[in-house]
Amino acid sequence: MTTRALDGLKIIDLTRVLGGPYCTMILADHGAEVIKIEPPQGDEVRDWGPPFLTRADGTRDASYYLGANRGKRAMSLDLARPEGRAVLLRLLDGADVLIENFKPGSLEAWGIGYPVLSARLPRLIHCRISGFGADGPLGGLPGYDAVVQAMTGLMTINGDPAQGPVRIGTPVVDLGTGLYAALGIMMAVYERARSGLGQFIDMTLHDTALALLHPAGANYLLSGRRPVATGNAHPNIAPYEVFPTATCDIFIAGGNDGQFRKLCALLDRPDLAADPDFATNADRLGHRDALRAALIEALAPHDGAAIAVRLIAAGVPAGAVQAVDTAIDSAHARHRAMVVSCDGIETLGTPIKLSRTPGGPRRAPPRFAQDQDAILRDHGYDAADIAALAAGGVIRRTRR
Repeated sequence: MTTRALDGLKIIDLTRVLGGPYCTMILADHGAEVIKIEPPQGDEVRDWGPPFLTRADGTRDASYYLGANRGKRAMSLDLARPEGRAVLLRLLDGADVLIENFKPGSLEAWGIGYPVLSARLPRLIHCRISGFGADGPLGGLPGYDAVVQAMTGLMTINGDPAQGPVRIGTPVVDLGTGLYAALGIMMAVYERARSGLGQFIDMTLHDTALALLHPAGANYLLSGRRPVATGNAHPNIAPYEVFPTATCDIFIAGGNDGQFRKLCALLDRPDLAADPDFATNADRLGHRDALRAALIEALAPHDGAAIAVRLIAAGVPAGAVQAVDTAIDSAHARHRAMVVSCDGIETLGTPIKLSRTPGGPRRAPPRFAQDQDAILRDHGYDAADIAALAAGGVIRRTRR
């Protein structure tokens, strides 16, 4: 793969933890040059383990870091020092995108906020990821995935009604913010081709979490009723939940009346399709408990995996409930290149499949400051300059 969709796009990445690194990993998978700049102490998720990848030299990185940082070049920089900020400005000369997740006001306090950068580098696209933005009642406060899940209602619509609020098991707010940020950056790059100008992208965990409240948010805005947790059941569709079988649980998503009739036929229960209580989706929602009991009875003698395949092949969305290891190790996941080896490290692949310019992992997640000297040389620093930066503590070879 010699040509990728984003070849030539240069990104300076000052982000840590997940939302920002996930964003830049997506872009790196498709050809963007991403220079990951870490503070002297490094990106803290390098320590978020076990499990850890431990190298022969004794350095180690947690799987949490490895899973969001492939394809990047890495260096360190102490931006609290004026000399560090001078290095950053040189790196930004010719860059397309700056992405950072400092607390709002931090770069401004250092004299390198967007107004300063845009005056100096008018084509620069500056994306900031923060918890709540710089203004408003919560402006400037830090944001964390689970806390924002709690604050925006996501936890209250997740889990079983008897349990109380439950955190969604994947950090959906961080990941969603990374995805939205990647989309916003691409929008700004596209618009710049017309205007010749960069712009500021204000991404927040709070806004992303609210944007992910579908259909709960749409339901509330139309009905005025507070959405509640429904467990595995869907608030708007029936049948749309987990059902037990003789061997395993399966999920059936009967999204329309035709699919429900097919389901009844395949389960040899045409009487359910003919029952006026189940005639339409609205009827089935109104008699959800009776419908669930009837389908549990009909599914009881079946092998779950086998009946799920029969159902989906016949046009009824269904699938066996699988553990993470089973899903990742499945033949289809491997066929779709969703598990790949990158410099000896197994990693999840890219879901974005482009026909002419395919992407995907191309280099392993970098060790701390792995590419530091090469990056600095690329930007005009000679060996004496690099040695002086190291001696002054502006850059580091190892984490503080």
